[in-house]
Amino acid sequence: VIRCRAAVAWAAGKPLSVEEVEVAPPKAGEVRIKIVATGICRTDSHVLEGCFPNVDFPVIPGHEGAGIVESIGEGVTSVKPGDKVIPLCLPQCGECSFCLDPESNYCLKSHASEPQNLLPDKTSRFTCKGKQIHHFLWVSTFAEYTVIPEYAVAKIDVAAPLDKVCLLGCGFSTGYGAAINTAKVKPGSTCAIFGVGGVGLSVVMGCKAAGASRIIAVDINKDKFAKAKELGATDCISPQDFKKPIQEVLIEMTGHGVDYSFEVIGHVDTITAALASCKMSTGVSVVIGIPASGSVISVDPVLLLSGRTWKATVLGGWKMRDCIPKLVSSYLEKKFNSDLLITHTLPITKVNEGFELLHAGKSIRSVLLF
Repeated sequence: VIRCRAAVAWAAGKPLSVEEVEVAPPKAGEVRIKIVATGICRTDSHVLEGCFPNVDFPVIPGHEGAGIVESIGEGVTSVKPGDKVIPLCLPQCGECSFCLDPESNYCLKSHASEPQNLLPDKTSRFTCKGKQIHHFLWVSTFAEYTVIPEYAVAKIDVAAPLDKVCLLGCGFSTGYGAAINTAKVKPGSTCAIFGVGGVGLSVVMGCKAAGASRIIAVDINKDKFAKAKELGATDCISPQDFKKPIQEVLIEMTGHGVDYSFEVIGHVDTITAALASCKMSTGVSVVIGIPASGSVISVDPVLLLSGRTWKATVLGGWKMRDCIPKLVSSYLEKKFNSDLLITHTLPITKVNEGFELLHAGKSIRSVLLF
């Protein structure tokens, strides 16, 4: 058993508490990882607010991390102690019908099919003050040590800087992949991104890499526009500057609407606005943001009957165990610069300060270090 620090959420609506926790050794098929760095993602905020589905408290959040294998359980063959790894909040068991489908990046082991509050044997490896602490998406990267099933761990290049590539565990991969894999943005096309936080800016980078000729960033926080333009946005607009619906503004700007729109906020009204802003017949709108649990979208069916395609993406469409190592290699080859998303680096003891920066719109990505 290892004793270490972790940021524990004891109840919904309460700040995180940095505690000493006990982390049990890995059982068969499991890997214990020393987390070096972890990003703060909006999804973790949803957990703390109590609006992420199927989360049990107390829980150790965090799902965008990178670390080093400390020990392995019986039967583990893909990693060994000392390997650099990224924990995967979307596993890839390699055996289910979804994993065997080359078009799918879903896995029946994922949170949407079976809750990942406990490890597959339905027990926890975390205890604190004598109480069982739940896992989050099996990864719980807000703990200095965490135990994860082998099929939710990807071995990466030994040269990778863990305090930078941790973003590839969720935010960057989700946004970049939404453009490259899910929308399949074509050269010369027009794109609109609703919400340019860490994931939205990663969509901007993906659209630019795909050769889009016009990339329109849409956000009410104008402080993000400079970064959006640095990463490839050609236009930046705030809905608050117009008296008409933003989809009408985008249609006027582009003639008939954009070729691709991306909603990276998680509000039902912006999801429908994004759909309405893309072209009839050929437009593609991708939902990335996660609406509050229980939300219902009301949409005029004519928007779809006129030929638009409405899609959503999970982790950018990547088969995580296969693709994360390749993305890390692309990062090392400087094919993209996800470092530009990191605005703050904080010790784990300042985790709540990191969330305050997020909520105030003052950070793109904060990275916590142990």
